[in-house]
Amino acid sequence: MPSLNKLVTRCPLLTVALALAFAFAVPAALPQQPVPPQQKPQQPVPPPQDQEPQRGGVINTEVGLVNFFATVRDKNKRLIPDLKQEDFKILEDAQEQKIAFFSKETALPITLALLLDTSGSEQYMIGAIQEMGGSFLTRILRKGDEAMVMSFDSDVDLLSDFTDDRRQLDRAVHRARVNIPGGGSIAGNPGPIGGQNVTGTALYDAIYLACHEKLNTEAGRKAIVIVTDADDQGSKVKIDEAIEAAQRTNTVIHILLVWDPHFGANTSAANKLAGETGGRVISANSEKKLSQAFDEITQELRTQYNLGYYSSNLTRDGKFRKVKVETADHDLKVLARKGYYAPSGAPESN
Repeated sequence: MPSLNKLVTRCPLLTVALALAFAFAVPAALPQQPVPPQQKPQQPVPPPQDQEPQRGGVINTEVGLVNFFATVRDKNKRLIPDLKQEDFKILEDAQEQKIAFFSKETALPITLALLLDTSGSEQYMIGAIQEMGGSFLTRILRKGDEAMVMSFDSDVDLLSDFTDDRRQLDRAVHRARVNIPGGGSIAGNPGPIGGQNVTGTALYDAIYLACHEKLNTEAGRKAIVIVTDADDQGSKVKIDEAIEAAQRTNTVIHILLVWDPHFGANTSAANKLAGETGGRVISANSEKKLSQAFDEITQELRTQYNLGYYSSNLTRDGKFRKVKVETADHDLKVLARKGYYAPSGAPESN
């Protein structure tokens, strides 16, 4: 069974639940990072409309405060950037909520994770993935943004931690290597791969680790862009666990669906991952379509609405609450995560 020996053991914050799920310890392949001391969360304050938000922005740490990022498109899939607060309606478990703050987000910093499928089924597209993935990060990153790069096949590899250094990120993308049984040379890779005799596609593990170990300590807008055929093989966590990790960290998952005709693609899994977290699935099964898909994601991440409300349900039961964000114009489609997990336990005393 494939392991996460390169990234799992790197991350010092894995929960007991994950430790029980991953019963076998493996040697570390990535350097440990110091654990930051826990700090009491600050009271979130919406950024002023006439001031550029600082990194971190509004986060949902206050009891009862819920924060959503939403993208709106018309029936022709064109982005709608000019809606107002009164155009939106939010329902939590079918109960309408009062919107407490609203903003159009074009400048709030983005924390982005680019995940690259390096299983054997992607060997014929890896060159295009590397070229366009690096170009995508160069174009999308602005002052205050950060990105990281991971690859996944039978293992999950951290190729670059969070940075705003575009050259470092581009080098990381080009270090991605396709894993095929018995090694061999792959288009887009400079030499033989040797030593890899286990196939697999740990997609769900990669999402879980990216959210649980990297994005959970970040604030503001968070997104994962995955280039994959979405056909998971060998992950230790299930798809619902991967989705929960994204929902708990308020992370949107976008999937650029790239597949080999001989292997096919798991569109059902891709649609579930993106749909439950407020993201999109874009078919990108050629170099031209892949380039266009990266362009679409760039525009989408820069054309979002930030909606916040104080939940009328103050129960701290830790349960999942379904949320629907809609507009008065029902011809418009709103992309937003499908809900959130309520806090649990007694509130902290001041």
